[in-house]
Amino acid sequence: MVRRISVSAMVLFALLVGLVAAAAPARAASDAWWNKDWSYRKAVAVDLSPSGVNVSGPVGRTVVLVRLHSGNFTFTDAMQNGADLRFVDSDNKTPLPFHIERFDATTGIAAAWVSVPNLNGGEKRTIWLYFGNKTAPVGADEKGTFDPDTMAVWHFAEKPGQPSADSTANANGAKTAPAGIDDGGIIGGAARFPGQGQLEIAASGSLAMPAAAPFTFTAWVKPENLAGTQALFSRAGFTIGLNAGVPFAQGPGVSVQAKTALKQGDWSHVAFVADGQNLRIYVGGVEQGASAGAMPALDGSIFLGGATGQPFTGELDEVRLAKSARPAAMILAMAQAEGPGGKLVSVSETAEKQSSGGGVLYFIVSKLEPIDQGVVGLCMLLLTAAVSLMVNKVRYLNRSDKNNTDFMNVFRSLGDDLVPLDEVEGLDPARVKRLAGSPLGRIYSSGVEELQVRKRRWGSQPLSSEAISAMHAAASAVVVEENQKLDKLMVILTIAISGGPFIGLLGTVIGVMTVFGGVAMAGDVNVNAIAPGIAAALLATIAGLACAIPSLFGYNYLNGRITSVADQMRVFIEQLITRLAEIQRDEATENEMMSATAAY
Repeated sequence: MVRRISVSAMVLFALLVGLVAAAAPARAASDAWWNKDWSYRKAVAVDLSPSGVNVSGPVGRTVVLVRLHSGNFTFTDAMQNGADLRFVDSDNKTPLPFHIERFDATTGIAAAWVSVPNLNGGEKRTIWLYFGNKTAPVGADEKGTFDPDTMAVWHFAEKPGQPSADSTANANGAKTAPAGIDDGGIIGGAARFPGQGQLEIAASGSLAMPAAAPFTFTAWVKPENLAGTQALFSRAGFTIGLNAGVPFAQGPGVSVQAKTALKQGDWSHVAFVADGQNLRIYVGGVEQGASAGAMPALDGSIFLGGATGQPFTGELDEVRLAKSARPAAMILAMAQAEGPGGKLVSVSETAEKQSSGGGVLYFIVSKLEPIDQGVVGLCMLLLTAAVSLMVNKVRYLNRSDKNNTDFMNVFRSLGDDLVPLDEVEGLDPARVKRLAGSPLGRIYSSGVEELQVRKRRWGSQPLSSEAISAMHAAASAVVVEENQKLDKLMVILTIAISGGPFIGLLGTVIGVMTVFGGVAMAGDVNVNAIAPGIAAALLATIAGLACAIPSLFGYNYLNGRITSVADQMRVFIEQLITRLAEIQRDEATENEMMSATAAY
């Protein structure tokens, strides 16, 4: 019995884990932990499928922006400067180059740039963010984040008065600082240009631009004034800028313009791509203008945020130059990832803890209060007992049905020769034992035994009504015993059905009360403080329902089968006693006739 309960408990636990896991949000394919020194991880989805940004075509190696905030990241679990952050590819083995543009644990805001290799349109990939190692060295690799085709990247994340630095390994920093820095830029800091003070970047080998070479310019632009012609990028007579707010590119052999103007005071993503044969202008990741042509050879200093006679009034952020023609899919992905409300990158709200094996279920279980742990444990014990009972009852009923069917075949073959089962010809001892132990076999043995007693006492005389009633009562006593055996411990199921939900509800109410009481004492109301405790408290109700629902179905099923067996026994009693009385009467009549014939 103990072994059966243990097996049932293990099967039950596996089913419960599977059901809860199926109801929880989907996790990434790999459950292996990248490095045991890191306590936590979060799934970061890069979604180019229709459920995300719906990008088609190859994207390639792409730098995506991962935004962290207090709603999706617990800053207290990481180091104050984010030095312990690590990004790992979907295989949970390959670390990805990244760097942090902003990490402010006080305000709960962070932005990290992650290099994701070999992205394709329509793909949905999950990468992992690991954190929670207080002794980890700084893991950011700013210079390795960008591919070799990237000529320069300016985040404008420096403090006011500091020259704008290039985030690539090419070190193409500006000679001076922008006129101002806006800490509330589209991503982090943004360079402010009040119509003067453009940035100059000195020529270098990494910035070489031969004739007809591919080239890509991307930037986030926030114009404060749409009047006139304003340069965003300028070099040796070639300009990418705004004409009455409309993005354009103009230079020797180059002329292309977008269809619509940017909105004044709003951030817009602007991109220019030259592939050696065609020129294209993108706004918000969508192509808005194209023409045939190729880039001229350009040399000398690069100017950002204005040029001579073309001052820019507004802000720039995330300016990038590349010596390759970035595909349209990458431009769209870039705009969607970095803009407000972008759908490309999403961070799971739930962190997995290494010590618990990861997963939403384990996270919730780890938040259970002691009272809820007791309630869940009680419900699981009750459910284990109910499942064990149901399994044993089904086995007993299956055995009874099989033996009853076999017995009825033997009973019908006996005709009027109803003798004890051990005297029936053709039955081996094992079969006799099995049939005698069936419910109908026990009733039969009781009735035959009662008849034999009366034969030994009164001979072959017809049974009186009192004798028939006595035989009926003896057989009915066997039926009562069998019914008691069938109904034994069924009360466990009724307790599980009626008591399980109430026990679980009690645990949930106490758990929720504890959560709100703790929030009131701490004086800090936020979703991260409330949600885990409430989710854990609800697990008590789930445990109660998980206890009651299987028990309810099992009880109804077993009750139907028990009723069927009881009806079969009741009908068989009437049939048996009637036949025994008829056999005794016929035997008495036959003896009388034989005696009369002998006397004659």
